[in-house]
Parts: sequence; C-alpha cells; structure tokens
Amino acid sequence: MAKYGKAASKTVASAMRRKKKGTLKSGSGRKVTSRKQAIAIGLSEARDKGAKVPAPKQSRRTSRTTTRGRAKKR
Repeated sequence: MAKYGKAASKTVASAMRRKKKGTLKSGSGRKVTSRKQAIAIGLSEARDKGAKVPAPKQSRRTSRTTTRGRAKKR
C-alpha cells in the first residue's frame, strides 16, 4: 500500500520547485533553504488540501517538572 497519494507528491514537487526558485517561505516569513523543510512544507500543504498523507510523527517529550525536581534534590 502506498504511503502517500499522487496529489501529495505533486504538492511536494511544487514546494521543491518554489524552494529552488527562492519563493518558498516558512511560517515566520523567512526564505526556506533546507530541502527537508521544503518537503515538510509540501506535505503540510497536501494535508491541508485533503490529500492522502499520514499525520506527522509526534515527538516524545518528558515533562519538565520531573527533570526540575531531580535537579533540585541534589
């Protein structure tokens, strides 16, 4: 089974072309120079359009209170 649909690959290709041309901007308005960031923006745009793209991976963070508590006990 395919991970991404055809519409998603077209959107990512469009984002890559815009990056190469120098017109792709990030959320803060700065020009995108990273290939990985351009792909991420393309996938995000495809998700917004309703294309077949899996949800982004969620990061696993530890809570700050536990790490602070350990530091204070020492």
